[in-house]
Amino acid sequence: MKLKAIDYKHYNHSVGLACVHIVWIPKRRKRVLIGDVATRCREIFYELAIEKEWEIKALEIAPDHIHLFICHQPDYAISQIVQAFKGRSSRYLRREFPHLLKLPSLWTRSYFHTTAGSVSSKVIMEYINDPHHNTH
Repeated sequence: MKLKAIDYKHYNHSVGLACVHIVWIPKRRKRVLIGDVATRCREIFYELAIEKEWEIKALEIAPDHIHLFICHQPDYAISQIVQAFKGRSSRYLRREFPHLLKLPSLWTRSYFHTTAGSVSSKVIMEYINDPHHNTH
């Protein structure tokens, strides 16, 4: 059995793919991510991803929430990634758009995340259990 060809990332001591889907909302679920704020938020996210060498696979900025699907190096915790995006965007957006200062903070402390693999657990189990894979 062959696994589907995937663009795995090569690091110093590992090869793999670390991708995560993250969702978070503005404080009080206010619909503030519109117009120039949404445009600037998108710019900030892409600038940060380039700087950190993360790959944004998908990004949706809705008026009251963010969906981010990102692939990252394995030495970053999901919480570090969320903090990087929330921290920088809050700092820059609140400085550039003073009306956002009416909120006690731009983002809630909460977020949703789920890791995403490129193959299902069933495919991995079949690969590992394949008699051709066993060298004994």
